[in-house]
Amino acid sequence: MNRLFHYPLSPFSRKVRLTLAEKKIEVELVEERYWEKDGDFLLRNPAGKVPVLRMGSRTMSDSTAICEYLEEAHPTPALFPHGPEARYEVRRLVGWFDDKFYHEVTSKLLGERMFRKVMGTGYPDSANVKSGAKAIKAHLDYMTQLLDQRRWLAGNDMSMADFAAAAQLSCLDYISDVDWNRSEVVKEWYAKIKSRPAFRSLLADQVPGFPQPSHYADLDF
Repeated sequence: MNRLFHYPLSPFSRKVRLTLAEKKIEVELVEERYWEKDGDFLLRNPAGKVPVLRMGSRTMSDSTAICEYLEEAHPTPALFPHGPEARYEVRRLVGWFDDKFYHEVTSKLLGERMFRKVMGTGYPDSANVKSGAKAIKAHLDYMTQLLDQRRWLAGNDMSMADFAAAAQLSCLDYISDVDWNRSEVVKEWYAKIKSRPAFRSLLADQVPGFPQPSHYADLDF
């Protein structure tokens, strides 16, 4: 049985979960409190990060490496387009959301509002929260520019870029930190992607002490 060591509100875990589900690869989810530095988990990934995917005798870490492995090993349905230019654009946007968006927005909003409490590292830093709240507006505006020209973020077909973005935004939506009224086109994009069967397990996630907001699992918001 394939096994994914993850944390429910890890956007990088969610990106892999979406990829597995879209490709209809069955997997057992094992919740991992990775910050506790469990010895067995560190043997699976010395970096101490989730996700970690075990498939047969192979143990894999790093969400981007895992997703690209899954794309090559299970090419249908495709999450990368044909052609170097189109594939570059997908990779560029995956990097944008995994790096820039995560550090400017997710780490500052989800990290301060939820993970400080879960990890027991003190009270939220208001300066970080304000910084994240400001940054997400610019990112939503950038997504609007992309979606005004394309059906999906990287082109006319859904791709790994959409999963990378949705993984980040779905975590923030769990704590009601996305202003969906800022951009109708981004709201429509998210409604499309969260209506996919691959999204179902994400919408069922529950984190103790942090109940879902009423709109979170509502496909019509």
